[in-house]
Amino acid sequence: MLDKIKIFAGNSNINLAVDICKFLGVSLGKSEVKSFSDGEVCVEINESVRGMEVYVIQSTCSPVNKHLMELLIMLDALKRASAYAITAVIPYYGYARQDRKVAPRTPITAKLVADLIAAAGASRVLCMDLHAGQIQGFFDIPVDNLYATPILLEHIQKNYRENTVIVSPDAGGVERARAFAKRLNTSFAIIDKRRPAPNVSEIMNVIGDIQGKACILLDDMIDTAGTITLAADALIKQGAKDVYACCTHPVLSGPAIERLRKSPLKEVIVTNTIPLNDEARGLNKIKSLTVAPLLGEAIKRIHYGESVSSLFV
Repeated sequence: MLDKIKIFAGNSNINLAVDICKFLGVSLGKSEVKSFSDGEVCVEINESVRGMEVYVIQSTCSPVNKHLMELLIMLDALKRASAYAITAVIPYYGYARQDRKVAPRTPITAKLVADLIAAAGASRVLCMDLHAGQIQGFFDIPVDNLYATPILLEHIQKNYRENTVIVSPDAGGVERARAFAKRLNTSFAIIDKRRPAPNVSEIMNVIGDIQGKACILLDDMIDTAGTITLAADALIKQGAKDVYACCTHPVLSGPAIERLRKSPLKEVIVTNTIPLNDEARGLNKIKSLTVAPLLGEAIKRIHYGESVSSLFV
């Protein structure tokens, strides 16, 4: 009954799109997403989508602007090709960190990108672990925000059940850490962090009992890895036995890989919402888990008009 579904992909995460198609038992749609010689994105949809339910899989990861334009132009092409419904499947939603005005004369890019996606032709958006929950309200179309929690929890339960404590690297992640700790029936701790400038953080204090325990740092993304490595150093200094890191989105930009390599972190667990580059794949302490079954199941439930939120009960 999935014969009315068509799945297409931009260039940001082809392997994830192929895995989702395998889970659903459908073929990846035929399309060409390339560039003109001056860098403009060129899209061609090479099969009919008239009256079809279409899903476009595209993470807006590095190079962010190129992948965002690929997504927008694919949505426009499908809209003009008379697709019945178009869902933008965005495993990693870029520009999400600027979700409010933190200073005078600053933009709210999370809202801007939401408007662009809707204007380009999306009738629904499917995301994973949005940086801030309120971003769902920036859209005037339905948004399903999935959580990598079941996948990460399963890995933690299999590998780190003894004498563990979940640690939030900042105050903003307390709710996430508390939810994980509750599911694992363990305690959690908080790191009091001050950020004097973007991508710059200073560790202040560790709140909670971490003495002699295996600490699992939990965050939605690791970008330059400054926060997570400083947190790991602070935990070791205050008596933690081992430190692991766990996140959904491995942005890993700038000095991230070198910082992780030099850090006391024993393992960094991520998902494939963003594909790892060659340097990241060469670092043995990084382990990537697939979110394809979770996204595939969500697509199936949307198609059949079933509950998506019940995936996380």
